Amino acid sequence: MVRSVEQAPVGAQPARIADLVAYQDGAVVSREVLRKNTGTVTVFAFDEGQGLSEHTAPFDALAQTIEGELEIGISGVPLRLKEGEMVVMPAHEPHSLKAIAKSKMLLTMIRS
Repeated sequence: MVRSVEQAPVGAQPARIADLVAYQDGAVVSREVLRKNTGTVTVFAFDEGQGLSEHTAPFDALAQTIEGELEIGISGVPLRLKEGEMVVMPAHEPHSLKAIAKSKMLLTMIRS
């Protein structure tokens, strides 16, 4: 049986990732897209110069740059991620993030 988009199950419709969250001057904006016991998917928008201070997480996370350019520090090693690039941030390793330019990121946290 073929269904139209209007008949698709709730949440099972195409969405442009970058359109799920908007930039705000001087701010970090986030929107959780999916939350399960096994992990979360969150979209972030960072104004230029904004970021997340160094912290650790008990789970691995995959950071994907959707727009712009980010500097992600993992265990003191700075990495530059441009649009379309990604990096795995290992569990229990300190990491931080700073937007070099206005940027959007998709963060997938794996809890198992």
